Amino acid sequence: MCLLITVLAAITASILWYTHAQNDVYRFKVMAAIFWGASLMWLVDAVFEFIELKAEFFNQPPADLLNDAVLGVCAVAIGLIAWLVVLLIKDPKGVFKKQK
Repeated sequence: MCLLITVLAAITASILWYTHAQNDVYRFKVMAAIFWGASLMWLVDAVFEFIELKAEFFNQPPADLLNDAVLGVCAVAIGLIAWLVVLLIKDPKGVFKKQK
């Protein structure tokens, strides 16, 4: 579930970046990079887990799936927080510069 959730977030961020590529004021490319990196991490984790568990990999109990989904949502939330920090530091609209 972590992999699925982060891949969906990465695809969404990539679509946002692509539609705003001419004027990427909101740094969607950073958000896409964050989520594609997380997706790659979960993919490697899934491959190694599949190597270890074989067929049992596809028969996980519902509690494990729920924990995995919560972990995926938390990873996306932390990725959004990281993107927001980058956005606030870059201050593309100059909001903080106007405050002085």
